[in-house]
Amino acid sequence: MRIFKVLLATACSASIAAPSFAAGAAKGEGQVDIVAWPGYIERGESDKAYDWVTAFEKETGCKVNVKTAGTSDEMVALMNEGGFDLVTASGDASLRLVAGKRVQEIDPKRIPSWKTVDERLQNAPWHTVDGKHYGVPYQWGPNVLMYNSSVFKDPPKSWSVVFEEQNLPDGKSNKGRVQAYDGAIYIADAALYLMAKKPELGIKDPYELNEDQYKAALDVLRKQHPLIQRYWHDANAQVDDFKNEGVVASGSWPFQVNLLASDKKPVASTVPDEGATGWADTTMMAAGAKHPTCAYLWLEHSLNPKVQGDVAAWFGSLPAVPAACKGNALLTDDGCKTNGFENFSRIKFWKTPVAKCASQQTCVPYYRWVTDYIAVIGGR
Repeated sequence: MRIFKVLLATACSASIAAPSFAAGAAKGEGQVDIVAWPGYIERGESDKAYDWVTAFEKETGCKVNVKTAGTSDEMVALMNEGGFDLVTASGDASLRLVAGKRVQEIDPKRIPSWKTVDERLQNAPWHTVDGKHYGVPYQWGPNVLMYNSSVFKDPPKSWSVVFEEQNLPDGKSNKGRVQAYDGAIYIADAALYLMAKKPELGIKDPYELNEDQYKAALDVLRKQHPLIQRYWHDANAQVDDFKNEGVVASGSWPFQVNLLASDKKPVASTVPDEGATGWADTTMMAAGAKHPTCAYLWLEHSLNPKVQGDVAAWFGSLPAVPAACKGNALLTDDGCKTNGFENFSRIKFWKTPVAKCASQQTCVPYYRWVTDYIAVIGGR
């Protein structure tokens, strides 16, 4: 079991060299427009110690414009609209973007630091198709169970605290005090829970569900619905709910855990006995990117060990570049261990459900997940 600790520090020095850009690099177009998860691209506005944008802008002349998105579906929608150069896509969006021809193949030879990427991620199936790379790994990590440590003196051992009605350690019901993620991919969290609770269902992969397995996961979510205070997708809104609305347990990202803990709120997080779903995010370039030179400069910059370590410290994630785990004052040399670098195999990484699946003959495709989850949220 793992508890995430806050990794915020006021020091901004580190033994890892600050980002630099090769002399004579191709002149950029003056800007780069990025769709990103909250907390992934910081310029020191929230905390001056966390800024991996300003130096890039000064040294390349490429102004960084960021549009944050709270779900993978929102990212796909934004990329379909166009007007962006890059997107930090999770595995449940990346292959949709490839299949929809919304992103382009990238050339690792144009990214000198490609060779430093974690070997477990270099050829990952969520960005590699037919031997072609459609992005650069950025960060990865689990969807943790965030909880109020005043209510739970010990970390919850099971996801049941958010899926099944029960009295919590403070003697009060969990009804109206828990949250669920506002995204169809959350069906996989219910399926992961069932892998341990009902092994007779034979679920091998929470993203590959036959009709019976899928129905069982939906039943878990329908029974959960009366317990839910809010289906969240806005990270900051979830932070406010834990502060002010009496929410005490929810699936979450380490980002929210760190924000609340840095504000000295009684929160902690854990990966329960069933394991966790998770995300391995890839920075992908739009097929019609208007600023490809600046985009390639950012892709190289994103792999700098200092940048990787700073992002991991701020978000509570794991760097795609293992060298970032040492010598970063913000992350500290214990940061990767604390954030679960060795738990890679315990995480079921997000991926888009498809009908032709590997673990069984046929599976329920993602379009049905979207339709049915909307119905669940609506109480149907």
